[in-house]
Amino acid sequence: MSGVQLLPVVEGEGDQRLDRWLRKRFPHLTQGAIEKMCRKGELRVDGGRVTSATRVVEGQIVRIPPLPDVDQPAPPPSRLAKGDEAMIQAAVMWKDEHIIALNKPPGLPSQGGSGQGERHVDGLSPALMFGYKDRPKLVHRLDKDTSGVLLLARTDRVARALSEALRHRNVRKIYWAAVAGVPTPRAGTIKFGLVKEGGRGDEKMRAIHPREVEATPGAKRAVTQFMTVENAGGRLSWVAMQPVTGRTHQLRAHMAELGHPILGDGKYGGSAQENLGDGWGAGMGGDLSRKLHLHARTLIIEHPITKAMLTLTAPLPPHMKATWDYLGWDQREAPLDPFEDFE
Repeated sequence: MSGVQLLPVVEGEGDQRLDRWLRKRFPHLTQGAIEKMCRKGELRVDGGRVTSATRVVEGQIVRIPPLPDVDQPAPPPSRLAKGDEAMIQAAVMWKDEHIIALNKPPGLPSQGGSGQGERHVDGLSPALMFGYKDRPKLVHRLDKDTSGVLLLARTDRVARALSEALRHRNVRKIYWAAVAGVPTPRAGTIKFGLVKEGGRGDEKMRAIHPREVEATPGAKRAVTQFMTVENAGGRLSWVAMQPVTGRTHQLRAHMAELGHPILGDGKYGGSAQENLGDGWGAGMGGDLSRKLHLHARTLIIEHPITKAMLTLTAPLPPHMKATWDYLGWDQREAPLDPFEDFE
């Protein structure tokens, strides 16, 4: 049996039923077991009683009673492939006794899902225990094909503190991307709301004009700040972005709505004829990768224990560095935080 667990609802997991959230983390839990835990008051959200249909919100803390060992969401370290252990440990860019920061590789999911098996950051977290009794916990997510800074908390206390900071936006997250064309104006704020476009299981988002958000079922307010750092002959631009809100696919959908989709984004890059099957920019030449060019470059947050400001900057993944080098873009030209004085 496990002990009592206090797990945060991380960024991107909000606005879903509690039973669905639970089954994603504990696939072996039955609906009957979840209902029973709710009736007995053993399953709680932010200390309050709940039903299986209660909708969870980002930053909330879910209390989970002791579960049989078979229900544990992650395998023991001995079941992890040695290559995967080495890969995830090599992704560690910073750690102390409270926090681990990864430079997540592109193509590696943050959490499990349909067909993902155990090869995702959450499933590989036993390899990141480094002598601690408990495996570290995700406090936010990155899309599978997005690389960059990803935080894990080494204790429940730190997980709660980091989740609260992220929930109240007491953090600065700067992303870098290569996008089609040159945005006009070169800097600004995107305020289009977002709503799921497809059916069940399809996370593609559709942009909604701000004045139509309230009248559109399921739509949520979304805000992104952006700034153009450099461009290549008017065909591609290096853009820095800061998500003020944290919606699913927010940066990808917002840039596409402006008419400047992110290089390699087959989901938001336009028609199949334009994409050639691999996202906008596939026709730019053989020297440019067709992988998604979106990277969580910098995260600035107050350390929950020491209270010192923590600034974490992740090097570009190989395919993006190759594109930057090919286009002659100097990474030193971008300020660490281009939105420090942004209005």
